[in-house]
Amino acid sequence: MKKSGPIILILVTIKFIIQWFGNVNYGFHRDELLHLSVSEHLDWGFMEFPPLIGLIGKISYWLFDYSLLGVRLFPTLAGVGILILCCLIAKEIGGKTKAILLAGICILAFLPFYRNHTLFQPVAFDQLFWVLGFYLIIKFINSQNKKFLLFLGITLGLGLMNKYTILVWAFGVCIGLFFYKRGSLFKNKWLYISALISLVIFLPNMIWQIQNDFPLLKHLKALHESQLNGMNPMEFGLEQLNFPFTLIISLFGLVGFLIDKKLRKYRTVGVATLVIFCTMWLLNSKAYYVFGIYPVLFAGGAVKIESLLSKRPSFVYAIAAIVLLPSIYFVPEATPILPIDKYVKYAHLKEQNGRVELKGDYADMFGWEEQVQLVDSVYQTLSPKEKNNCVLWAENYGEAGALTILGKKYNLPNTISRHGSFWTWGYGNKDADVWISLGNEKSSVEHVFEEVKLIKIITNKYAIGEENGIPLYICRKPKIDIEKWWKEYEKHIFD
Repeated sequence: MKKSGPIILILVTIKFIIQWFGNVNYGFHRDELLHLSVSEHLDWGFMEFPPLIGLIGKISYWLFDYSLLGVRLFPTLAGVGILILCCLIAKEIGGKTKAILLAGICILAFLPFYRNHTLFQPVAFDQLFWVLGFYLIIKFINSQNKKFLLFLGITLGLGLMNKYTILVWAFGVCIGLFFYKRGSLFKNKWLYISALISLVIFLPNMIWQIQNDFPLLKHLKALHESQLNGMNPMEFGLEQLNFPFTLIISLFGLVGFLIDKKLRKYRTVGVATLVIFCTMWLLNSKAYYVFGIYPVLFAGGAVKIESLLSKRPSFVYAIAAIVLLPSIYFVPEATPILPIDKYVKYAHLKEQNGRVELKGDYADMFGWEEQVQLVDSVYQTLSPKEKNNCVLWAENYGEAGALTILGKKYNLPNTISRHGSFWTWGYGNKDADVWISLGNEKSSVEHVFEEVKLIKIITNKYAIGEENGIPLYICRKPKIDIEKWWKEYEKHIFD
């Protein structure tokens, strides 16, 4: 580590600084607001995902009081961990300093990681668990020390409590293990003890799923119908081609793990990554679901290239430059390191009819603060009696999350929504005198209330289309049974 330590430290510093500048700009993404909202209702599971993200959100609140920079520190640290593990894997499989450098450069050059390691979502932690799992497998292969199998079980268990896609990773690893000493590891009791550890860690969420009638299956069905079903299978493969230089390094790694004399000791890893990729493709998954396999392939590719260029080692530096330099220009598209006015110029965007069409992720970071401020301005016009008997009703989880998280500094009352996990937290005070409705259409509020008054149509220059031109109503005198109305909506909560 004396030679590789400074290299890893420099790469980590670069990664951290880039992410740091991206973390402070714009505002919370709608998904981040949901993940922070569930931390207000800690449980062994949620309608959309397992419970770990809620626990991390609660820790963030304890430490940083939901500051944007503090919240995003956690996925950034996961990204830094991935970079370190990638370099350590390269070292573990026989790489020297140049291989370690190239492996780390691939992490810096792989643009999707900047987005993944900015937003407070389970994705960054999912990738970390995948890479850590591969590292532990390689450590076991090299040492035969059973403790790495036990650590592997803990990693899988925590990964299951973070994101269910790690089941595909586990499936790929199981297939890959048949190619390690002809599957002899399946006769090792410590592998099953490791699996049992995973099961014990995951058991509380399994029980929660059973008790709540398996919301996972309902969410997967809704996700498939709304997003995955309309995806062209070719898009999954073509998305990987968007990053050609890092893809080439990963292909070197895959081939090296499968057939290279020095690396085929780790054939389990190569087979596992291939199975994971094909499985995700067959499941019509989103392209980013497989990005967790790339770091171990980067490490393998770096070691293979270092070996091929052993007589011309300086060429490795040239390859590292070729991989990294073309990516630098596109970093502002992956994480918001530029202030919005500079980004608009950088992206050659033009204002039309008072609007600037940002790409989806960035557009989803605007408008929330203004919504909360407007709701607060209406809330402050109420009498003290009405304030104590008021419900905030948001149409979707983004709006509800904004009122829940950003509304804390305004001391707004609890927010209700019929969208996703918010539905499970109930309708609040069904006998409230005043309801402030954010984002719900006129037909929806008039179905529930006798008195409906439009306060404002909310617009925002940069916000995503569905959050531009949304109505804010103040409503009184419910004319239906609120409890019945709420319960009947259960089958639509993922719409």
